[in-house]
Amino acid sequence: MRRREFIILLAGATAAWPLGARAQQSIRRVAIINVRLETDPLGQSQLKAFRQGFEKFGWEDGRNVKIEVRWAGGSAEQMREFVTELVALKPDVIVASGSPAVAALKRATSTPPVVFVGIAEPVAQGFITNMARPGGNITGFSLVDFPIVGKSVEMLKAVAPSLAHVGLMYNPETYGFYDAYLERFQREARWSMELTRVAVRVPADIDAAVAGVAARPGGGLVVLTDAFNSVNQARIRAALDRNPMPHIVPWRQCVAGGGLMSYGPDLDDIFRVSASYVDRILKGANPGELPAQAPTKIELVINQKTAKTLGLDVPRSLLAIADEVIE
Repeated sequence: MRRREFIILLAGATAAWPLGARAQQSIRRVAIINVRLETDPLGQSQLKAFRQGFEKFGWEDGRNVKIEVRWAGGSAEQMREFVTELVALKPDVIVASGSPAVAALKRATSTPPVVFVGIAEPVAQGFITNMARPGGNITGFSLVDFPIVGKSVEMLKAVAPSLAHVGLMYNPETYGFYDAYLERFQREARWSMELTRVAVRVPADIDAAVAGVAARPGGGLVVLTDAFNSVNQARIRAALDRNPMPHIVPWRQCVAGGGLMSYGPDLDDIFRVSASYVDRILKGANPGELPAQAPTKIELVINQKTAKTLGLDVPRSLLAIADEVIE
């Protein structure tokens, strides 16, 4: 009887152990590299949007998933360091904002799956083969494409017809693919004005760059979406306050604070929607077969008060299509 009881107990323990192991293994790990600072309210809003979207699929941080978040503060070097750190942790999925982070992931490994969020021109940057069928281990949600940049220039010209030259502001060291945009714009004659690159590589460049564009008669500025500009948007807004001129930025927050116009996607919405791909990948989907998606919600916000201060008359046709007009 004792021998039989021992065998029964041993069998019960053996059966119970895999159950315990499976319970531990059921905790999945998701890593997030956010381009912003942890103290940035916009970055926290994006993370909150992702968590809200993720929870709708039944994922709860600390219960069945562990979410590791790293904040890069706009630093390409920091993004690359986080990539090395997080890949070593072997997460089930990495969510990455910031082209330097995705580029480092592309170079570092073909695993784990990567969902990019708010990346400009992922095909042009070589992150994926094409939007419909990305291939490999990377897919996600883009932030901006060539038509959005062109539309921004067109709308600024419509608001300020007397513009003689417009600067496109971006960081060429991390978003050099915008150079191709500029070359194409310069070949086109439809705007009848000079389009030039306004290079900003460190925060200290912003003040001089904005002042330089404003100093030339008939100057205007298009601030393009990139990680550097996004992290430094408060400094850009302050520089534009000191150097008034027609301008358009990607962020509605700047227009609410006194900027002229914004045209760009809702980043919170992109982060929220990206949770659906993370959920699908955790449930077995192949990221290479999940089509990369361009933003479907592009917001135009116009500040009429600022337009009047700058002596500009916003066309009714533009006011009619604006998502918000601040009087």
